Amino acid sequence: MFKKLDKLVVKAFVGPFIATFFITLLVLIMQFFWLWIDDFVGKGLGTDIIFRFIWYQSAALVPLALPLAVLLSSLMTFGSLGESFELVAIKSSGISLLRFMRPLFFVSLLICVVAFLFANYIIPVANLKSRTMLADIVQAQPAFDLKEGVFYDKIDGFAIKVGRKEANDTVIRDVIVYEQGNSVQDNFIIAKSGIMKVSDNKRFLEFNLKDGWRYQERADKYGGQKTDYIRLRFKEYKKQFDISTLGVSNITPDSVNRNNEKMYSMRQLDQSIDSFSKEITTIYGQMPQTLYNAFAHTQFFDTLGSRTLPVDTSSRLKNAITFMHFLPDSARTGVQQRAVSQFSSMRSTVESTLLNVKDKEKRLRKHKVEWHRKIVLSLACLVLFLIGAPLGSIIRKGGLGTPLVFAIIFFLIFYFSTNTGEKFVGGGKLTPFAGMWLATFILTPVGIFLTYKAMRDSQLFSKEWYYRIAGLIGRSVDHIRNRKGLKKD
Repeated sequence: MFKKLDKLVVKAFVGPFIATFFITLLVLIMQFFWLWIDDFVGKGLGTDIIFRFIWYQSAALVPLALPLAVLLSSLMTFGSLGESFELVAIKSSGISLLRFMRPLFFVSLLICVVAFLFANYIIPVANLKSRTMLADIVQAQPAFDLKEGVFYDKIDGFAIKVGRKEANDTVIRDVIVYEQGNSVQDNFIIAKSGIMKVSDNKRFLEFNLKDGWRYQERADKYGGQKTDYIRLRFKEYKKQFDISTLGVSNITPDSVNRNNEKMYSMRQLDQSIDSFSKEITTIYGQMPQTLYNAFAHTQFFDTLGSRTLPVDTSSRLKNAITFMHFLPDSARTGVQQRAVSQFSSMRSTVESTLLNVKDKEKRLRKHKVEWHRKIVLSLACLVLFLIGAPLGSIIRKGGLGTPLVFAIIFFLIFYFSTNTGEKFVGGGKLTPFAGMWLATFILTPVGIFLTYKAMRDSQLFSKEWYYRIAGLIGRSVDHIRNRKGLKKD
């Protein structure tokens, strides 16, 4: 009986989990494109580039989509079972809620393991590929888009204006081309019509112009004031423009972004954390010796042994208050200037060393944050399941209505608390462990509380229960008022 029950709950969970996972992943991808839509439009991106980028970016968003999918699917599963009174029948047969949750608990553990392996081995590669492609797309020049009546100046050295284009975008009319490479004055071409096409290798834009004029001003090659004005009439004139720099033409190698903590596995993060820790410890250990060696007197060692120097008992030394009183008046200014210069040099040395240490400590915190993130996002699947399963059995509502509302609320709590903890870690206010595990520390007691309430058939989210409580409070207040009135009489 228990085996059939396990199959029942697992089958009821798998379908909503797969559906909600892909829906969540699609929403996250659309949100990403919504943020970067301005950098994608007008770049002439091919379908292969777009689909490849979506593939890498979707893989990078999987660790964020899995916890939300587990939360929503567990809410839907237990909510629909409670709505159809199957959960009531199971409890009435003597099976506890914990026993009923056990198969999905192990399924959630399996999802956690898969999420960790995915985050450790696949996410670094996906982040590397997607970030490299995103940088290439953002830095790319807009693709060639010639509009009627508007000057197009994205091609270096030229400004092109077309009065009208035919329906096939090949025949152009009232063409003006400014050549901006002349130091004296811009040369320009005017033509009544022409044919526009792109070369076979997609590198050049060719204009076969007809019935026009070319105006050119040529300066004296020896630097004199003499210039030549040339006007050339043509029946046909061919002009080529280099458009190889437009669109995504150069592919950056992945090695450019390889030294980023988001591209590392846990083994690589351990190595980097160990290296940064040793470097910081070495810098702090060498700083006192560096400052000590900066003083000139440290290079002279004491050679007196047990002998003592004769004591000067002159009145000048007896009345000396500071070190400057030991010096003759002629040497005080020079010694003071040298002391100020030496301490200024030491101060700049200390400040540069501290800046270097702060930078290394910041990078160390970032590496530790990524190390903890791989575990936290994986374990979040289990934490959110411990919230979703008992919450679904309490609210007893299936479908995407009420479960979606509660899933969004708890996921936002998880997301914002994780981001808040990460910002505190970046500012040095929290340790990487405390900052990255903040959401887990907040939601785990909530999951335990909801499980406790669900095991005792709590009516925590029942409107009728709150109405009954409000009515009981109202009757109690009326009873107290009536008793007070009787006492006054």
